[in-house]
Amino acid sequence: MKRLFDIVVSFLALVLLSPVLAILALLVRSRLGSPVLFRQVRPGLGARPFEMIKFRTMTDARAANGELLPDAERLTAFGRFLRSTSLDELPELWNVLKGEMSLVGPRPLAMSYLPLYSQEQMRRHEVRPGVTGWAQVRGRNAISWRQKFTYDVWYVDNQSLMLDCKILLLTVKAVVSSSGVAAGGQEEVDSFDGTN
Repeated sequence: MKRLFDIVVSFLALVLLSPVLAILALLVRSRLGSPVLFRQVRPGLGARPFEMIKFRTMTDARAANGELLPDAERLTAFGRFLRSTSLDELPELWNVLKGEMSLVGPRPLAMSYLPLYSQEQMRRHEVRPGVTGWAQVRGRNAISWRQKFTYDVWYVDNQSLMLDCKILLLTVKAVVSSSGVAAGGQEEVDSFDGTN
């Protein structure tokens, strides 16, 4: 039932939001350059890798030696707007339609985190990763890694279509209020090192 729900909602959303996606793609191209989409390999169901797509939010600005500048210096005001409104996440609906992601589930994180998880934390990969999740509506980036993983595992054990609908509604509320976008005014969340 969950997979059918994902297919129907993601397909309808892609159709209805196609004008918005087209406008955002043009704005990203004109303000941040090409490519318009940011692609990164993330762990999915069973920790199997897949390529997640998002709208890019940073430029390719480089130092005199040719190296990319730090993320904070490449993140523009427009990029911050895309992130704070979660508009950069809209292309992930294609990942949902393909079956690589779900509308609701633990957020897919970096592949490099996999060896750092405890056995309990690794359980977040027992379900498809989500565009949004229980951790995202319980604090997003304003909560600790430990809390996020606790919420992720709680979702794995308590998932239901009713809960997914509740999380989707709470996500809309969180996005509109921009709650939990970044802790302490930081642009980026600290990387997970296995302890924090």
